[in-house]
Amino acid sequence: MELLPQWLAAANTHGFAAPPQTLPALLDAARGRTDLRPAALEFAGPRALWLARLNTDWRFALRSAPGGGTALPGADETERIQQLWQEGLFAERVSLLSAIRAREPAAARELLEKTWPTERAEDRLMFLDSLRTGLSAEDEPFLERALADRSRNVRATAAELLSALPDSALAARMAVRAGACVAVDHTNSAGHTDSTAAGKRGTSGWPSRAVEASHERDAGKERAGAAGEGGTKDRPALVVEAPHECDAGMERDGVVAKAPAGRGERSWWLGQLVEAAPLGSWSERLGGRTPEEIVALPVADDWRAELHAAWCRAAVRQRDADWSRALLGAPSTPEAGGPGAVSLAERAKLLATLDSTERAEWVAGFIATHGLSEAFQLLGVCAVPWAPPLGRAVVDALNIARDAGSYPWSFSGVMGLAERCLDPCEAGHLDGLLAVPDEGEDASPGAGSYWAEAFQRLVGTLRLRAAMAEELAPSGKEEEA
Repeated sequence: MELLPQWLAAANTHGFAAPPQTLPALLDAARGRTDLRPAALEFAGPRALWLARLNTDWRFALRSAPGGGTALPGADETERIQQLWQEGLFAERVSLLSAIRAREPAAARELLEKTWPTERAEDRLMFLDSLRTGLSAEDEPFLERALADRSRNVRATAAELLSALPDSALAARMAVRAGACVAVDHTNSAGHTDSTAAGKRGTSGWPSRAVEASHERDAGKERAGAAGEGGTKDRPALVVEAPHECDAGMERDGVVAKAPAGRGERSWWLGQLVEAAPLGSWSERLGGRTPEEIVALPVADDWRAELHAAWCRAAVRQRDADWSRALLGAPSTPEAGGPGAVSLAERAKLLATLDSTERAEWVAGFIATHGLSEAFQLLGVCAVPWAPPLGRAVVDALNIARDAGSYPWSFSGVMGLAERCLDPCEAGHLDGLLAVPDEGEDASPGAGSYWAEAFQRLVGTLRLRAAMAEELAPSGKEEEA
């Protein structure tokens, strides 16, 4: 069952169709596993929709199919498009808009604009979300108008989409606001702040207090108990002054005024401004420094974690590989969290902005330094089959754990991933790990036998995947599973 997603992907790639007698079992499997549904329904073909109308247990197939199984009009069927958009069910309209957006973004936006004022708020939100596909500067005027929508969720989605357009007016407004909060400080005294500090007043109306931050540190730290770290001529630092209010302009641009429970308002507003500001604006505002140089700067008054976490979210939203690299740092750094990322989930998201080769190399280096205990989430964002350097790093780390004499159960998650993600051609390189090793004095009783069984299962699964790929490939030519 664990290999079914790979089997379905290979079968669909080579154009196979499901034998009719297998459809009930295939639909039952897809009913219990949502991750299987797209590939299973593609493999099952139109018969699956026919069966779904006869059995309520399989109705998910109708919900998963574009337009609920209704055939969508073609690009040249203008009258049918207009009729379905005006009269169709909500699911049909969403599918229609998504299909048009995928092939002709401007036409989809124009279709949506015609009925936008009369749509329900929850429908406007779903329709607006479809604009993520093919998002471009041409969408900006419509999204700017959506910032004044009656629905808070619609306004927030419009602001998020606009912030993903680095040249949009909203991105420029956020850059000014965020830049007014962060400056480079070259002195511990109250007399001088670097000329890269932002102007005296941001567009939101509140003064830029970053310029005055060094003065305020002499008067006492705003954050109780903070161990401030000021800059010097040889070692500049970033100073942060969070917004003192969330005005109407900020709220219109998507800043949520009310902070979550347990979160300070000013840090909450700061994080949203920095996250929405174009990352490309920081180099100019901070003295021409590169992302690596900016991230390496110390941050005064204990604002480092807040500032770097916001930059992490911005790098993911804007798909900025340069900033992701800077925030991840070298995989071999002693601090596993990297210079900017504060959680495994954040590191995984940052890695997803890199190309598959670089991602695999970074995770391989991380495993070589830190082992497998924190690598499970990171492995989940790597392309399958794993690139050779990553596969070797995982096998080497498992071998080290085996030699340490511990039981393999602590690594069952990684071992399961290896069965599904290691390149099947690596099976022949694992033969040396199949025998029961000699157990040392400190080894857990019977651990060697359990490890041998785990590696035997791994090799058996890899060979099964190789055979599966060979059988499905045209002319019997073996392909990667």
